[in-house]
Amino acid sequence: MSLSAPMNDARFDGFLDQRLRLRQSAAGHRAGTDAVLLAAATPQHQQGLILDVGAGAGAVGLMAALRAPGATVGLVESDAESCALARENVAENDLDARALVYHADVLAATSRRAAGLIDESAALVLTNPPFHEAGKVRVTPDADKARAHVARAPLADWVRACLALLAPGGTFVMIHRADALAECLAAVERRLGGVSIAPVHTRTDAPATRILLRGVKGSKAPLSILKAIVV
Repeated sequence: MSLSAPMNDARFDGFLDQRLRLRQSAAGHRAGTDAVLLAAATPQHQQGLILDVGAGAGAVGLMAALRAPGATVGLVESDAESCALARENVAENDLDARALVYHADVLAATSRRAAGLIDESAALVLTNPPFHEAGKVRVTPDADKARAHVARAPLADWVRACLALLAPGGTFVMIHRADALAECLAAVERRLGGVSIAPVHTRTDAPATRILLRGVKGSKAPLSILKAIVV
């Protein structure tokens, strides 16, 4: 299938009060609230390189680029068709000077290097990894949605690969299911310090459905639980 194929069934969505126009597959996985929450974790004064790992069409990384005009952004994605959409979205939003798409399998060091990614180069890594383990959920027949939702490897492997790209003293932020908190903490144990957890609720009287986990590479600061976010 050619790289132009996904453009025929894609449509534009607006984010950040229409400041970002994002072309996404009409039938496959589409960015939504999780992407907005993750991008909002980007400090507005952020400098250096921000990597959006598992970028898809680029929603998180491009929103981060708008939030932090002093930073450059790398969109890391393994699917060629999603990379094509991401490149179109970079151009559509006039971010060519600050955003670059890396077609790479983040889990493979050789693939990262071949794409031009440099270990310990990112000041901030943002990631919305596939939430579910293969064999534990019914997998959708839609290949794009399955790739976005079902992990090919344990979460610890994904986190380890992300942290290989993060500079010492850099910040890692991940959004995940709230019921995967124990797995998330195990994945970052002895790899990050100053870890904070922000529970995300859809209603004030409902259990959290998501968590935002943030930590600093090389920090020795203790764990903290932040005020809940209600969306």
